[in-house]
Amino acid sequence: MTKVVLIRHGRSTANADGVLAGRMAGVGLDDVGRAQAAALRDLLRGIRVAAAYTSPVQRCRETAALAGFPDAGLLDDLTECDYGDWTGSSLATLAGDGLWSTIQASPSSVRFPGGESMLEMFERCTSGVAGVATRHGADEVVVVFSHGDPIKAVLAHACGMPFDDFQRLHVAPAGVSVVEYGAERPLVLCINAGGDLAALLAARTAPSVGGGDVAPGSRARG
Repeated sequence: MTKVVLIRHGRSTANADGVLAGRMAGVGLDDVGRAQAAALRDLLRGIRVAAAYTSPVQRCRETAALAGFPDAGLLDDLTECDYGDWTGSSLATLAGDGLWSTIQASPSSVRFPGGESMLEMFERCTSGVAGVATRHGADEVVVVFSHGDPIKAVLAHACGMPFDDFQRLHVAPAGVSVVEYGAERPLVLCINAGGDLAALLAARTAPSVGGGDVAPGSRARG
């Protein structure tokens, strides 16, 4: 049985500014995010990791490198959802769009204007992570760096949840979740392990496109 460690990237400049970054180039970690990513190195110390993979998006690659995996393999299936015309917009503005409430209640029916459908993202990410698990042997540990919505999709699938309920899950920046892939069905071992519990409890974690999670006192809303 392969254990896949799912790690969301650390807080980015777009997270701090309340912007839906999507696949935008040039969006890296902020100071908080770099500290979160560096702390992952200690959290993972002593664990024998067979392989590491990362979304090709900058903030994930930076997180992987700071966590001790500068040579993590790039895997397109782990990339962020293509938010199309919404990319680069403020979350506060997007929350006023009529599509926003549909995304929260029925994400399987949503296609972003000029972008990917949520269901396409779900299928891409879940099959990609399952494929990673299949490529590795029993009792191996694989680390995967990805984004909020893709990781929530993988966790929802592993839990046997309908995709339309995936917004009930939350993964924090630099949050660590573990899924064990065996012969019968995936087993979710933990969600949001490690990290700063006080920060997790204090964050504004309302379901949000792009994963959400805004710390009190930051400039972001939505």
